Amino acid sequence: MQEYLDSGLRLGWLINPQLRQVEIYRPQTAPEVLRSPASLSGESVLSGFVLQLDWLWRLGL
Repeated sequence: MQEYLDSGLRLGWLINPQLRQVEIYRPQTAPEVLRSPASLSGESVLSGFVLQLDWLWRLGL
């Protein structure tokens, strides 16, 4: 993810279904780790976009 940030990425999500967690990456900020979030917001980068994740956690991968 650091390479993407170095290339200008403004918002990145690393979704790990096995651990039921999401790491959120933003420039010049430590990654934020969420446990089993129901959804993710596109924030100001993708205004109005919401990624629903409850279905993924229910799969029990």
